[in-house]
Amino acid sequence: MTATPLLEVHGLTRRFGGLVAVDNLDLSVQAGEIVGLLGPNGSGKTTALNLISGALKPDKGSIALRGGAIAGLAPHKIARLGVARTFQLVRVLGSMTVHENVLAGLAFGTRNDWGSRAEASAVGLLERVGLGGRGAVMTPELTYIDQKRLELARALALRPELLLLDEWLAGLNPTELLQGIELVRSLRSEGIAVLMVEHVMDAIRSLCDRCVVMNAGKRIALGTPAEVLSDPEVVRAYLGDSDA
Repeated sequence: MTATPLLEVHGLTRRFGGLVAVDNLDLSVQAGEIVGLLGPNGSGKTTALNLISGALKPDKGSIALRGGAIAGLAPHKIARLGVARTFQLVRVLGSMTVHENVLAGLAFGTRNDWGSRAEASAVGLLERVGLGGRGAVMTPELTYIDQKRLELARALALRPELLLLDEWLAGLNPTELLQGIELVRSLRSEGIAVLMVEHVMDAIRSLCDRCVVMNAGKRIALGTPAEVLSDPEVVRAYLGDSDA
């Protein structure tokens, strides 16, 4: 691992009125590392991703990418610096074809690919996520699962160093889940770091180097999947006092 994390978050806080959705959160991700961001529903995980990706601005705290401050930057500027994401509620460009969605990611990513190189890259990315041969399909015609595949292809088109996945594996059948796990694992060999919000524990155990667990906006555990999933405070957060 490198001395300086690819992503370093310190003291991150975001309030919505009287609700503190993210409360003094610290976390880091090294280059090529897969980190799980866990916690029960409402614990602040998606808000944390929104803060890192620029969809929200923090009330306080710092976010550094390769040592440079990115907290409060516009989402498109953060994307161009090498951060891509998928969303818990899928967001594809409905007026475009599958192929055009990926071309949009290539055009506005870190390398600004256009022309024949972009066309070829789009075909390859669609093949990689299981949408090969479907580039001419309009996105509203895709199933929900295939829209998730498309959103991942578009995120990878940005050529990110850090990929934020918000429950990307949710809703997959057992065969699709195995394929999805292998796809996420393959990103490591390309040097892409992943910060993933996920409830599928088989995926967490299989993929993650480390996990950060949140509850009520606060970090309550940090460690390997085995360490955090056996932590009494984590068990209490998910199941309640009687099961801790």
